[in-house]
Amino acid sequence: MEGQTVAIIGPQDAVTAHVVSHVANELQVPLLSFSATDPTLSSLQFPYFVRTTQSDQYQMAAIAEIVDHYGWREVIAIYVDDDHGRNGIAALGDTLAAKRCRISFKAPLSVEATEDEITDLLVKVALTESRIIVVHTHYNRGPVVFHVAQYLGMLGTGYVWIATSWLSTALDTNSPFPSDVMDDIQGVLTLRTYTPDSVLKRKFISRWRNLTDAKTPNGYIGLNAYGFYAYDTVWLLARAINSFFKQGGNLSFSKDSRLSDIQGHLRLDSLRIFNGGNLLRDSILQANMTGTAGPARFNSHGDLINPAYEIINVIGTGYRRIGYWSNYSGLSVVRPETLYSKPPNRSSSNQRLYSVIWPGQTTQKPRGWVFPNNGRHLRIGVPNRVSFREFVSVKGSEMTSGFCIDVFTAAINLLPYAVPYKLIPFGDGHNNPSCTELVRLITAGVYDAAVGDIAIITNRTKMADFTQPYIESGLVVVAPVRKLNSNAWAFLSPFTPMMWGVTAVFFLAVGAVVWILEHRLNDEFRGPPKRQVVTILWFSFSTMFFAHKEKTVSALGRLVLIIWLFVVLIINSSYTASLTSILTVQKLSSPIKGIDSLRSSNYPIGYQVNSFARNYLVDELNIDESRLVPLNSPEEYAKALKDGPHKGGVAAVVDDRAYAELFLSTRCEFSIVGQVFTKNGWGFAFPRDSPLAVDISTAILKLSENGDLQRIHDKWLLRSACSSQGAKLDVDRLQLKSFSGLYLLCGLACLLALFIYLMQIVHQFSRHYPGDTESNGGSSRSARLQTFLSFVNEKEDEVKSRSKRRHVERTSYRSEDEMSSCNSNRKHIELSSNLSLDSDTRNCNGSS
Repeated sequence: MEGQTVAIIGPQDAVTAHVVSHVANELQVPLLSFSATDPTLSSLQFPYFVRTTQSDQYQMAAIAEIVDHYGWREVIAIYVDDDHGRNGIAALGDTLAAKRCRISFKAPLSVEATEDEITDLLVKVALTESRIIVVHTHYNRGPVVFHVAQYLGMLGTGYVWIATSWLSTALDTNSPFPSDVMDDIQGVLTLRTYTPDSVLKRKFISRWRNLTDAKTPNGYIGLNAYGFYAYDTVWLLARAINSFFKQGGNLSFSKDSRLSDIQGHLRLDSLRIFNGGNLLRDSILQANMTGTAGPARFNSHGDLINPAYEIINVIGTGYRRIGYWSNYSGLSVVRPETLYSKPPNRSSSNQRLYSVIWPGQTTQKPRGWVFPNNGRHLRIGVPNRVSFREFVSVKGSEMTSGFCIDVFTAAINLLPYAVPYKLIPFGDGHNNPSCTELVRLITAGVYDAAVGDIAIITNRTKMADFTQPYIESGLVVVAPVRKLNSNAWAFLSPFTPMMWGVTAVFFLAVGAVVWILEHRLNDEFRGPPKRQVVTILWFSFSTMFFAHKEKTVSALGRLVLIIWLFVVLIINSSYTASLTSILTVQKLSSPIKGIDSLRSSNYPIGYQVNSFARNYLVDELNIDESRLVPLNSPEEYAKALKDGPHKGGVAAVVDDRAYAELFLSTRCEFSIVGQVFTKNGWGFAFPRDSPLAVDISTAILKLSENGDLQRIHDKWLLRSACSSQGAKLDVDRLQLKSFSGLYLLCGLACLLALFIYLMQIVHQFSRHYPGDTESNGGSSRSARLQTFLSFVNEKEDEVKSRSKRRHVERTSYRSEDEMSSCNSNRKHIELSSNLSLDSDTRNCNGSS
């Protein structure tokens, strides 16, 4: 640095790179490293640091995608405790979190860790739950970790070991490994920086082989990816310096005033600032070349473009490639450079890897976790109920039984592995415990899981993960009911009063419309007013039984009648079916119709002690807390419901459907009224991201599919249930809205027919009674209206015959007028001719 340095290639490790980068920043000297992969050596903190290899940020992203691809959720990280190890594992934690995965245990190693220290650390790892282990160390410690792991039996079936690029670098450099070393890494996955094949790369490898074969006593030294990047770094810097001079750069230096006064053996005052450092750095970052490792270009963050890795499976005496990872398209079995010309596709169906031979020489994907091998059983909390013990019953401190316990035991037995567990009662045995508090204790670490009648509700899902529901449930209203007996007016029950009223109005309306349309054409719809009113009424109501005898002759009348008869057919069929149901099916009645009527009343409401129903009624339905009455047992339910709100009891009880059905199985004087107004189910609770929750859910689905779940239900909960007798609450009357479409259709048909009929009448009236357009007096309009009404009341045949007579009379009058006019003209001509002759005679006599 004292010799007027313009650029530095190296150092090779992250620790030294951090130190030198600070100096390079002060002296504005570009620092190029082909092997320092620490992601914290960013261009923001160290603007003069240029990484000419791939950052560990991308390598850790590749490992996170592998973990997610195989469905694992937790990993253990073994790493060297220096800048390289800590910062790389921190990047791994961030990328795993983006996949909803996490590092469950971090196992740091000192840089010079002994075999005993490594043994102690791996013993702790073996006692943990996860079996996915990521090893991020240096080459000098990595093989020792695997040797100790092999000694402890941690490279057998069930384990997954993923080594970062240090292992592939060692394999490329020192291959073949000794057989004992290869035995220690069988089934291990490792990543190797991907360098695409090219003519330049092959030539360089050939030259390197010739060079090392001749000059080293042990023969050929393998060439790894960092060797390619080191070679390309030299050429990259050479091209950048050439560009630097072409842009007018010059090699000039200046003193740093902050160092000139510092004296000491370090001779810091001799260091000089490179004045062209900015230009040379920009020339490096703007480089565009293709080297032995592929394209050497930088993105806006100062990283090489197109980061990619090969995924290698160590097997036998060598290894096999199972796929690639690229920042462009994720996991693939296709070379990354072939994907760059296609649109990126990161869909799950496109993420592929070849099969892997895992530790233990198995091709079956490891589960990725086991129960901690520390001799401790799973502590499973079970609610110690005092009522509805068919679901959970605790006898003493060891004996538990019930529907929920049998479902859990059957699901555990379906798992492909053993689960050591112990059921621990929760509650004082005097009151039903709060299941919400039981779930909260899972997050506090008191219990490892909770099994029982635990409803899956919102605030509980925020604290723990739940399995697939094993029984449907939801809040219902239970109220006293009484039987409804038939009476003398039962025939009116099928329709509501509104339905009866609208139906009667339409009967009359349709009769009136048909009368209007038929009155002028059909003799059966004519006669004295009294007779016509009777005809309308008779015709209207006889259509109900299709017994009308009057025939319709007009097209519009037939159209209206056809539509109306269709409506009557539907109404009759619905009435008959409803009345049959009313008279033959037992009916129950309750003053409480459901949760809405219960809310609108001021009656007290019962609920089960420590049930979530209380919070729901208060928080969601805004029911005053003073109306709520806690009840602790089915006997208290029955007594409070029988006493009723006027004798210190309750009007209804709001409880979970499963409890309500069990309560009603032996108490027929009560029933569920209204609909289920919440939808949920019961499940088993586990800590967040617990893999056991997923496996138990799968087992519950198997129980449901093979019928075992129903058999367990029938064993504990099947009773001679009064709630399923076919009894029906209240009378389901037919509502008007059920027939609104039919009535609308019929009404539109009537209006359309009346409109067409009116247009026809007006047209005929204007033809037969052309009005005096010059007369505008009120008396004329009144007379014309009377004439129009009389015209409407007349039969159409009479109007037509009268019109015909008028036409004949007008024709005869016109003929007589024409004859009179001709005679008058003839007489006028004769008179004129006589006068002319007389005048000529007088003229002749005068001249004589």
